[in-house]
Amino acid sequence: MIKYDLYKLLKDELGNGSSDLVTRPSGNKIRERIEKDITKEKDGAVVALDFSKIGIIDFSCADEIVAKLVSRLVSGEYGDRYIILTGLNENQKENIEVALERKDLAVMGEMGNKTQSLIGNLDNYLKQTLNPILDKGQITAKELSDALTLPANTSGTRLLNLYKKRLVKRTENMRESGRVWVYEQL
Repeated sequence: MIKYDLYKLLKDELGNGSSDLVTRPSGNKIRERIEKDITKEKDGAVVALDFSKIGIIDFSCADEIVAKLVSRLVSGEYGDRYIILTGLNENQKENIEVALERKDLAVMGEMGNKTQSLIGNLDNYLKQTLNPILDKGQITAKELSDALTLPANTSGTRLLNLYKKRLVKRTENMRESGRVWVYEQL
């Protein structure tokens, strides 16, 4: 996991003494910097946007930074890369969640206690699919099918949808039965 310290980016890009992410123009500058940096990361990289030294993030900045980044990530603009939000407090999470929900998006987040959880909007059947991955760390379509008593094609489609939303990583493994996709927690 590659950590992007948002406080450092805020200082570098805006040069002021604030630890708060506020206003759309400020968010635009920070997002552009993240976009420039993320395209230099290796395929498969998980980029952690670290909010631990940030005070507040208002809705417009959350929309400009997080919602636009996630929207572009899901559309494939950044290739095979992933984003997770870390070091969040409840107030930050709330404003980010509203920005994501308004655009029907979701991202994985990690609060101060290091537990990963979903932030934003996701269909219930995909939430149900995500839970075993978060519990076990990784899962195959067959294992999900057995755990939730789903047809194999249904579990495979659900896992693929989580992957397309960049909420889980996907790697190809060789097993006795042949090649199999393994879906992993970020």
